[in-house]
Amino acid sequence: MDADGNREPPIRRPTRIPVSSFSMKPFCFLSILILFLAISLGLITRTTHFRVYLLKATISPHPNVFQELLKFLRFSPVEQKEVTETPYCILWMAPFLSGGGYSTEAWSYILALNSYIRKQKNPFFKLRIEQHGDQENVEFWEGLPLEMRILAIELHQTQCRLDQTIVVCHSEPGAWHPPLFETFPCPPTGYGRFKVVIGRTMFETDRVNLEHVRRCNRMDHVWVPTDFHVNTFRQSGIDPIKVRKVVQPVDLEFFDPFKKGVGCVVEVYLKEFSGVDDVALYLLTNAYHTDKDFANKIVEYVEDSDLEKPANGWAPIYVIDGHIAQIDLPGLYMSANAFVLPSRGEGWGRPIVEAMAMLLPVITTNWSGPTEYLTDENSYPLPVEGMTEVKEGPFKGHLWAEPSTDKLQLLMRHVMINHSEAKSKGMKARLDMMRRFSLKLLLRTSSVIYKF
Repeated sequence: MDADGNREPPIRRPTRIPVSSFSMKPFCFLSILILFLAISLGLITRTTHFRVYLLKATISPHPNVFQELLKFLRFSPVEQKEVTETPYCILWMAPFLSGGGYSTEAWSYILALNSYIRKQKNPFFKLRIEQHGDQENVEFWEGLPLEMRILAIELHQTQCRLDQTIVVCHSEPGAWHPPLFETFPCPPTGYGRFKVVIGRTMFETDRVNLEHVRRCNRMDHVWVPTDFHVNTFRQSGIDPIKVRKVVQPVDLEFFDPFKKGVGCVVEVYLKEFSGVDDVALYLLTNAYHTDKDFANKIVEYVEDSDLEKPANGWAPIYVIDGHIAQIDLPGLYMSANAFVLPSRGEGWGRPIVEAMAMLLPVITTNWSGPTEYLTDENSYPLPVEGMTEVKEGPFKGHLWAEPSTDKLQLLMRHVMINHSEAKSKGMKARLDMMRRFSLKLLLRTSSVIYKF
């Protein structure tokens, strides 16, 4: 509140983040991997076509906004007809309209695949997308660049024959057929009717629960992003032959400068800095999946803690609790000097790799997914003090990391006063993203794809 002895830190909402331009160039990617997977599978006899509602996340008698806009699309077979076009189809089902990690990752694959198809005179496969795995977020949809929204509608209208379709279920296994919650099932008509069914998923803890193990074992393949996940999935009982590492791309054109430990980072920040320091903490929250009154939650957190207000006043904290459109994210990263995420676990850590691609020095927990790309040269890996048990929710009984708050406090001050070193780590971070997760690298190593 004020400076007259009150313990509440100044919580503010910043002005709009500057917008940067959008490029439809490939996201990074793994289109070739999926292409050769499709090629390696032989032709099968023709069967019926199918069509589905555009980007429908839930099965409900009450139509959603997207169903209202495109009522002419129906999920029903159409008459068989002679087909002379591309024989194979990839049906990618993911939360394309929802935002979040699965959504942005799925979009990166789709943009890469679509870019590849358009460059081929006679492509071996066609592409279709379907909303699945989460509720629609209208703000996220409207925040997508117009080119992506047009592409989504275009790709949704692709017709596919079931027995020549490779289905990718890009979500948590609870959404797979039959879903444990209200969502469009993946695969749409159950198992056995499609050519191949692939599950793309990840978890942030040290194991996979028994129900998810059972669901993963129904898939023909299970794609995970890191060696950490390969090990935890296999150790949990998922068929080792089915589990494959397929890294997550980062868009080096879009992000180009030319669960998450919030309480931890707030407490450490307020302990280390005061109003006299030339520093500010910006907290970006996802209002779609979290409490919209986030600023007051932070105030309550500080009031309930044993933090003492510094003589020079609290260091400022800014809460960005509105929706940030995808096209605005590069501007958000460019406005910062460092990125901090002391989370207990990450499937992949997409905001981390996006920040690294934007030349930002990152401080983040050195456990789970990020161990795939964090080094002492390209970041400030935050050590783990120990493992703690998840007390509630779907991962109850699993273990995740407890990051070192003492080390976090030291690193935040260190980054603030060692600008040259931090800048060097940011430059190395982007270089590593280019060397390890770019389309050019995957094209040069395409021989590995044939072994899949």
